[in-house]
Amino acid sequence: MTEDRFTLRASVHIFFMKDKDILLSLRKNISSDGQYSVVAGHLNGGETVTEAIIREAKEEVNVDIDSKDIEMKTVCHSYSKWNGQEFIQFYVICRKWQGELVNNEPDKCGEIKFCPVDSLPDNMVPYIRTAIEKVLSGVKYYEQGWNDDE
Repeated sequence: MTEDRFTLRASVHIFFMKDKDILLSLRKNISSDGQYSVVAGHLNGGETVTEAIIREAKEEVNVDIDSKDIEMKTVCHSYSKWNGQEFIQFYVICRKWQGELVNNEPDKCGEIKFCPVDSLPDNMVPYIRTAIEKVLSGVKYYEQGWNDDE
């Protein structure tokens, strides 16, 4: 007999940092169109969180990251009222990479740019803004989307 089990989706979000500036990507033709986010993506089956971070960095902005340069900062267990799905989201900082940051996905990203972390644009994806605030305040784990006020 096969038992159906709950499946939790997982994603990685990379905060490329230069001093006090964070790399933002302007979403285009996808969810949150016209809002700024960060380099991010879902885990593929059979890969670790670290492997997903390294893969997404190469896919989206054409840089190589060494696993020793990945700083795990916070984890969020979230519920999306929009699609009814739960996620576990890993947020990391990367201050060192090899190669030049390039927008590798112009069909999904209008631009990439560094922005002062204390002066983010108004049109940020809300949950990304929250994650940045959590990282800056040292929060290691939080939950989001479970209450009506989130």
